[in-house]
Amino acid sequence: MIGRLNHVAIAVPDLTAATAVYRDTLGGRVSAMVDQPDHGVTTVFVELPNTKIELLGALGEASPIRGFLEKNPSGGIHHLCYEVDDILAARDRLQAAGARVIGDGNPKIGAHGKPVLFLHPKDFCGTLVELEQA
Repeated sequence: MIGRLNHVAIAVPDLTAATAVYRDTLGGRVSAMVDQPDHGVTTVFVELPNTKIELLGALGEASPIRGFLEKNPSGGIHHLCYEVDDILAARDRLQAAGARVIGDGNPKIGAHGKPVLFLHPKDFCGTLVELEQA
């Protein structure tokens, strides 16, 4: 069911500094910062030959990554994003198997302009999983 790894998301306390590390120290090709108000984050994508790294900065006091950053003040891997061909079919199959979808179960539009869902980390080896329709 899952397809290719779309990106690894890293929550960071200082998005400007993290962007500089990936651009200047590692020599990565990075995107501009883009606010994602529906998700409470600001994103920067680092393009790699085989996938992307998504740097996440908190956007506003109610950002869903604030709690993560309080527990991990230096930042860290926040989630993995896998592509699926049909997000609704994937959701239905996963829920039938007992997996929990975070939120109301309906896809939202993600940073790439495509439908996404998040799956509860307790159901996936302690890892928050994002599904993105390919």
